[in-house]
Amino acid sequence: MPVERVLPTPEAADLLELVRTMVDRELAPRVAADEERAAFPRDLFTQLGRAGLLGLPYPAAFGGGDQPYEVYLQVVEELARGWLAVGLGLSVHTLACFPIAEYGDTEQREALLGDLIGGELLGAYCLSEADSGSDAAAMATAATPTDEGYLVNGTKAWTTHGGVADFYTLFARTGGPGSGARGISCLHVPASTSGVAAAPPERKMGMSASPTASVRFDAARVGKEALIGQEGQGFSIAMAALDCGRLGIAACAVGVAQAAMDLAVGYARERRQFGRPIGEFQGVGFLLADMATQVEAARELYLAAARRRDSGQPFGVQAAMAKLFASDTAMRATTDAVQVLGGAGYTRDHPAERLMREAKVLQIVEGTNQIQRLVIGRYLSGHD
Repeated sequence: MPVERVLPTPEAADLLELVRTMVDRELAPRVAADEERAAFPRDLFTQLGRAGLLGLPYPAAFGGGDQPYEVYLQVVEELARGWLAVGLGLSVHTLACFPIAEYGDTEQREALLGDLIGGELLGAYCLSEADSGSDAAAMATAATPTDEGYLVNGTKAWTTHGGVADFYTLFARTGGPGSGARGISCLHVPASTSGVAAAPPERKMGMSASPTASVRFDAARVGKEALIGQEGQGFSIAMAALDCGRLGIAACAVGVAQAAMDLAVGYARERRQFGRPIGEFQGVGFLLADMATQVEAARELYLAAARRRDSGQPFGVQAAMAKLFASDTAMRATTDAVQVLGGAGYTRDHPAERLMREAKVLQIVEGTNQIQRLVIGRYLSGHD
């Protein structure tokens, strides 16, 4: 059921209506089959790009949409409502473009940003490693300075779009052993670079159509122009990007929760037991009421954080809160949707079980929900 929204401009309302139409006509008819086949929908990302949706929050001067995060995130939500792999894919691509857009120099922005957000290219974000997930400062991938640029060696893990991306936003150690967070730098690495290769995709619980793979850098050489920002600035760039990325995950989570709620409400209206629709029974009605309240609250939480970002206010803690609450809401809503559908919800004939499997990853990516609680707790104790 369409969600009533208050949007800042008529243009934003038209944009969201375009996305809803795309979801209903292009995404919904194929999500089940493509997820079953683990088929990556690259053609849909090309469509998104040509519709101007891969660069929504970035400057129009470089081909972006000049949209506030308040609008961009609602587009992410709508896409995730139809197909999480696509909504999350847009969020990841936006995350991969963030360092050049925010920290790149004039030459880099003019040379690269237009192509990155123009619609034909797809990005990936290489931060995590097998032994450094939440502890990103412990990464081992090294970018050794050379006369021409950098020699990169190492492996990144859990890379969304690994193996299908056109470019990787890579965080690697340019400082020596023991340099910690201060020794990390950010590099732009085209996927065609010699020495860059992806492992086979991970076999995941959900989101099979979105490839997640380790990416190996084996004596991969990049020029000096690959460095984004200053040497040693990479960790702060990564953390700033993740604040934005967490809002993207929050929006994805609300989209999944909304889809689960729509499914449960529709079923509860149609399914009859004891002579009346099951939604009229208090046990089911209360589940639906809690679901609707939590989805609405999660949406308002990510929108409030987005408005803080749009107005130039600090928003990192609010992003952590939004990601935490929205992804927990998605897990709860999808679980309850399966319960409302009963035996039907446990079968693959209905999308409820797929939504439940997909919701779980949202409590893990862009910092686990335990890390979000740590961020919020540190802020409350005055140690942010």
